[in-house]
Amino acid sequence: MRTADSLVRVAVLGAGTMGHGIAQVCAEAGLQVALFDLGPEPLEKGMLAVRRMLDRGVAKGKFDAAHAEATLQRIVPHTDLVAACGGADLVIEAVPEQLELKRRIFAQVEAAVADDGWLATNTSSLSIDRIAEGLRAPGRFLGLHFFNPVPIMALLEIVVGTHTDAAFVDQAVAFGKRLGKEPITVKDTPGFASSRLGIAIAMEAIRMVEAGVASAEDIDRAMELGYRHPMGPLRLTDLVGLDVRLGIADSLCEALGERFRPPELLRRMVADGRLGKKSGRGFYDWTE
Repeated sequence: MRTADSLVRVAVLGAGTMGHGIAQVCAEAGLQVALFDLGPEPLEKGMLAVRRMLDRGVAKGKFDAAHAEATLQRIVPHTDLVAACGGADLVIEAVPEQLELKRRIFAQVEAAVADDGWLATNTSSLSIDRIAEGLRAPGRFLGLHFFNPVPIMALLEIVVGTHTDAAFVDQAVAFGKRLGKEPITVKDTPGFASSRLGIAIAMEAIRMVEAGVASAEDIDRAMELGYRHPMGPLRLTDLVGLDVRLGIADSLCEALGERFRPPELLRRMVADGRLGKKSGRGFYDWTE
């Protein structure tokens, strides 16, 4: 089996919010990165986002301009999935949270990578075992759940499927440390650890807004000052996306019961296009 230290080339599938961040941290760790998306426009946006994040790092004195430029040079955009995955030691999928989409992608990916290549999904809520259905070698498949923004957030949640090889789990932990992350390992259960806890807090905070208990700002301040959360649950929901959190809550409600049922306020806000920062409005006004 490959070791974390021996990895040279990584393919990241999806250049969106999570994908371009994953590409950046892999490139910063010295890995050659093939960043795939369906067309030039999302790839251009993804690469621009990486450059902006690196520029902020230079401005804050975290590293110098040479480090930023070297990182960018290690990321190569691709619009051909097979070409992006060919020769990859590790493929990390970061496409939208749609089970059948992920299955179709991994069916193509498994045929394109070497027999000892690693396969991983960045899913935040879907079952690892269900995504792996149909794979010839599910032992080399697991979840690498990064957190947004990837270059800043320290946590990496490693989600272990029923058939995941134990030696692969150990190497995935070592890989996370190579990226400068702090890995935790969890079983393939609904919501894993992070999403399950995060959604529980977020849904209750939304119910409190719905019931007029307090303003979004004051509810967030309670968690930030009273419990030392770096960010309140409602501001975090705006950053993640209300539509994303609604989808996860619906999934957890189906799997775990009524305590995860999304509040009607969340459904109305999503229906009205108030998705959080990406749409300009959520629980906060992001237009400025």
